[in-house]
Amino acid sequence: MSGRRNQGVPGSGQGPRRSPQSLVGRARPVALGAGRGGGGRGTSTAITSTPSSIANMGSVEHIQTVGVRRPNFGTSGIAIKVVTNHFKVDIPDKMIYHYDAITPDEQRLPTRATMQIIRRLQEVIAPQIFTPRAVYDGRKNLFSIGELPFPDGAQTFDVTLEDPPQTAPQPPARRRPKMYKVTLTQVARINTEVLSRFINSQQSSDNTVLTAITALNVVIRTQPNLQYPFNKRCFYTAHETKDIGKGIVLWRGYFQSIRPALGRMLINVDTTTGYMYKHGPLVQVCKEVLDAGRRLFNPQTRLSPNRATGGQLTESERLILQRSLAGVRINITMANGMPSQTLRTIKKFSSEGASALRFTTRQGNQMTVADYFRRAMNRPLDCPHAICVEVGNGAMIPIERCEVLPGQIMHKQVPDDKVKDVVEFATRMPQERLESIRKGLGVSSSVAATVFILLTPVDPLVNQVLEYGQSEYVRQFGLNVDQHAIEANARILPSPTIRYGEGSTFSPSGGSWNLRNRKLLSPVTIRRWCIVIFGSDRSFARQSVQYILRKFLDACKSLDITVTEFNPTVEYVDPQSAVAKELLRIGNTINKSHGDYPQLLVVVLPENATEMYRAIKHFGDIMHGVPTQCMKASKCAFGNDQYFANICLKVNVKIGGINAILNQSSAATLVDPHNPTIVMGADVVHPSPGSQGRPSFASLVASVDSGAAKYVADCRVQAPNQEMIAELDVMNILQKYMDYRAVMEKKADKAPKRIIFYRDGVSESQFQQVLDQELRQIQKACNELQIKPRITIIVVGKRHHVRLFPRNDKEGDARSKNCKAGTVVDRDITHPLEFDFYLLSHAGILGTSRPAHYNVLHDDNGFTVDAIQAFSFALCHVYARSTRSVSIPAPVYYADIVCARAKNHYSPESNLNPDQSESHTSGAASLLEDFKREFKPLHPNMTKRMYFT
Repeated sequence: MSGRRNQGVPGSGQGPRRSPQSLVGRARPVALGAGRGGGGRGTSTAITSTPSSIANMGSVEHIQTVGVRRPNFGTSGIAIKVVTNHFKVDIPDKMIYHYDAITPDEQRLPTRATMQIIRRLQEVIAPQIFTPRAVYDGRKNLFSIGELPFPDGAQTFDVTLEDPPQTAPQPPARRRPKMYKVTLTQVARINTEVLSRFINSQQSSDNTVLTAITALNVVIRTQPNLQYPFNKRCFYTAHETKDIGKGIVLWRGYFQSIRPALGRMLINVDTTTGYMYKHGPLVQVCKEVLDAGRRLFNPQTRLSPNRATGGQLTESERLILQRSLAGVRINITMANGMPSQTLRTIKKFSSEGASALRFTTRQGNQMTVADYFRRAMNRPLDCPHAICVEVGNGAMIPIERCEVLPGQIMHKQVPDDKVKDVVEFATRMPQERLESIRKGLGVSSSVAATVFILLTPVDPLVNQVLEYGQSEYVRQFGLNVDQHAIEANARILPSPTIRYGEGSTFSPSGGSWNLRNRKLLSPVTIRRWCIVIFGSDRSFARQSVQYILRKFLDACKSLDITVTEFNPTVEYVDPQSAVAKELLRIGNTINKSHGDYPQLLVVVLPENATEMYRAIKHFGDIMHGVPTQCMKASKCAFGNDQYFANICLKVNVKIGGINAILNQSSAATLVDPHNPTIVMGADVVHPSPGSQGRPSFASLVASVDSGAAKYVADCRVQAPNQEMIAELDVMNILQKYMDYRAVMEKKADKAPKRIIFYRDGVSESQFQQVLDQELRQIQKACNELQIKPRITIIVVGKRHHVRLFPRNDKEGDARSKNCKAGTVVDRDITHPLEFDFYLLSHAGILGTSRPAHYNVLHDDNGFTVDAIQAFSFALCHVYARSTRSVSIPAPVYYADIVCARAKNHYSPESNLNPDQSESHTSGAASLLEDFKREFKPLHPNMTKRMYFT
């Protein structure tokens, strides 16, 4: 099963369809690089070789794709032009030679070390062989513009990272430099003509094309990766930094990637933000991790666990240091006061101080670490009671003798209280972002008439960042980069028509609207409810309770939500008490006095109440099936009408109402009564970086009503970092859709005729897996229910670096200066063969908006390009808890939320916490089974409700 189809006449949106069983995917080699595509190949389809248009399609049967071939370009909307962060690059006209680079330590050494080994090999060990220089990706792939003179295509070299002594032999006490054996073997010759054929639609995206794109990406990244800290396709400079505390410093950086487009190769350049460990004495870094903001810090006591000597370090604080700093590279101060030439890596922190931590010397004597430095090294410690650092070889080093090296990227999750600082640093207005990108290429920008014009190089410091003009690697490979940003043809799609209650319909302008004088489409009735405040009447005054009560009732009335209880029960609860026990007590009390349990719990929370929030949601969603609406005390005590209106939008759908739907006139594809359609959104979220043994969570969200506005959800646990959804076929979504149509909508034909499946979070190299595994599971679920809907699969990507900029302020959004909501680009920067497009569906508020990237992988329905773009844009307008269009279709957004809330399915009393990162003594398989067993299903009352809003 592969799920591709033959396209018909361009523009018709229809074509001859095969049964899924006849579309068998073909295997192909695994892609090596970062180019587009990946996975397997689709069925062949006719396509033109003309780069500027695909209107006249010829017969090129050998060309294959992963997903659906682009049938044509969209035509709906107002035609405009936008500036993009892409720059044209010439394809080299030379042969590229591909070599495997193998060392015995390749799996153990970090990439920065292997790159230094290859650099020394080329510049010191054998410069006569490597002229011109080859480029290396840090792992397996080395590319050369000239064939290396190796006998039989392979050669082994001995490489050290230190120079040999010039005259006298090395002192006996000094160890010889480590020798690395590097074997280079020629594996392929790459004719770059394949790239020209590929971008002109004359060549499939096979392994040769992908390897050629990989080679060009390695070329442009080699120079900056040798100069700056880097992570995959990004590198970071110290030209612009911000210290945010907790031992973290933010660095501004650049992303760069060569990508194919129709008729040309492009470099996608963007700014990015890196998280770096603060460099300097480790004691000071530990101070920031533990005591950010404190002025008085005595490491002798603050970093000592010994209570007898006044030590203050607790075991939980030691674990915080260990989680935060494990893996950090340090330098060690030797006995002579000079730094060691050998770098070490923090493995963990000792549970005892240097004065108590004993080890056995080579002579067999027992000695403390502090005594060793005082006697053997003749350098007594200033803080002998402070803890030590255990490094990779098992040695224990006093913390005061360690220094954190600069430029180390932090791969762990940023603490919650620092996210705001990261967002503030990373947020840049569109023009600022574009100007920074241009400076990275060594150019400045100016506005001439209505178009940004790129001028001459300016700041020499910034001019050295991307190195396209100065890099010997770029020059030798013949990569010429045009410094003019690509202007792409775009369109602004018409806004869909939204229908609220009492026949109110309108088309929002600019991606936002308000609820003034509008009623909800299907408002609920609230008969019994209560307000629970976690705090005292001193922290949250009773006058504030009356304020939120009045505002909430007013908002309900304005939206036509009926509330029959105007004086609900109000309970103050000690924040330190057991949440579930207190909520159950309150519910039982109300039931006893009023003869009914509350229909809604409105909960007021203090700041930093993450665990309390989790316990409340576990109580409501999992244990007792009572909708809960949480509000922060700091916000609701002064909330305006808009704030409480937004609260009511959430409450209405949680209890079972519908806020608004798409009008049939503007979303005929979705609400066609002759073709009942179920819209699905699916996502997988993985454990945070540094977590060990934590599972991934998969979610599936789907519409059940005819208006594609009411959704249900399911969530499952699966193996860590497994992207494909393992149990998609058993998520009982289709049955819920048919039950709703039969019972609530009284439809005789309850089965869907169309499934539109939006998949979030998969990379291009995983597209084939979606078709081979997830499409097959959807088809299996349909077969078991004996239904045969036509299936369309669309991948929605957010983790990319494509940005769209208006050419001037007049063409952009007046407030945010971004492109206007509804801006779609499906040419100039899109794939040469496959059906993809970029859609900016929301009105930006802060910074530069990111368009969503849509890839159509499978389409039994034969939708036109305009139809897919229109209903994708329309679905961004039915996000229930907002009066703004959102950046991705509502079901995809909901799937993200359901995954994020998966941790609420675990009891707060359970010792399994998906947020923790400590490893367990049990094996990974056993721990996964524990997580699956302890994962509690939704309460039956919540399975048909939008509890996730």
